[in-house]
Formats: sequence, structure tokens, C-alpha cells
Amino acid sequence: MSVKRVVLGVSGASGAPIAMRIAERLAALVGVETHLVVSAAAERTFAHELGERALDRLEALSVRRYAIADIGAAIASGSFRTSGMIVAPCSMCSLSGIARGLADTLLIRAADVHLKERRPLVLLARETPLHLGHLRNMVAVTEMGAIVMPPVPAFYRRPETVDAIVDHIAARAIDLLRITDEPLAAEWGGDVPG
Repeated sequence: MSVKRVVLGVSGASGAPIAMRIAERLAALVGVETHLVVSAAAERTFAHELGERALDRLEALSVRRYAIADIGAAIASGSFRTSGMIVAPCSMCSLSGIARGLADTLLIRAADVHLKERRPLVLLARETPLHLGHLRNMVAVTEMGAIVMPPVPAFYRRPETVDAIVDHIAARAIDLLRITDEPLAAEWGGDVPG
């Protein structure tokens, strides 16, 4: 497969700027296609956090957007080869569905496909504080092969803006798919003596 396909799932937790930045970073990579699926709750969150037209921009950064109820879509099948999937943000509802293999929406079905095909699945789990059910679902998806990546700021990088924090989280999530020769996020070089 010469073109690298990445599925970007967006669920209804807070974190629309992270999803947008991931889409922007993926669109800037040569030979990478973004296939988008957005939950109904995410549509509402996107409008609240980024404005009414933000979803149009997100869709424009993607090769194709699939309807959340379209369980017959290409990304619902293991025969549609991808380089991985990122769910950003990943609500506890979506995490629970993925952990239990419910596959009642296209987002959860696509994540399920990535697990069964042993393809990278990165979940930017977004909730705080966490109760035992959340933690057990995180353990379950990790045991199945997913990577749980809460969008935690890297303050050791001394970010000066929220955009810098968002960009670093987006770059780290994409790096976990290993679709580029060089990492997008700056590597840590160790402590500087001082």
C-alpha cells in the first residue's frame, strides 16, 4: 500500500482542538490519507469548542468523512487496509464500547477492526477524575492491543501557549502510528546540566 490511510475518529469528549490539530498534521504529510468518522456528540462539542464551521474545516482536511451510522463503510472492514487509527478525543462512552466490542457505531466498529487486525489504535482517553470502571476499560483495551494516551501536557517542554500543548499532543499521537521516518514531536535530549 503506497498511500498510508489513517482513520481519525472523533468522539464527544472535550478536546476538539486536539482532533483538529491531528487532522492538520496528517494532511500536511505526503502520502497520507485521513478517513474521518465523527460521533453525534462530537459534532456538538466541536461547535461549542471551535465554532459552527469547524467541522467543515475538519472534513476538508480529510479524504472522506463517513456517517457515524454507516456500518457498511469501507473503514468497517478489515479488508480496507490502514496504517492505524486515532480516536481523539476518546470519550469514556466510546472507550467502553471499544473495550466491550459493542460495534454499534462506525467509530467503535472501526476501532474494533483495528484491534482484530492487529493494527495500531491510539485512544486519547479524555476524562478526569477516573473511576474504577474507566480504569478497567483502559486495561481491557490495552490488553487487546490499543494504546491509551490521555492528552496530558508535557510541561517539561515549557510550552508557552495552549497551541504548543495541543501541537505536542497531536504530534505524539501520530508518532505512535509510526507512519513517518522521523518523529513529528521533538525528541527529549536529556537534562541540560546547569
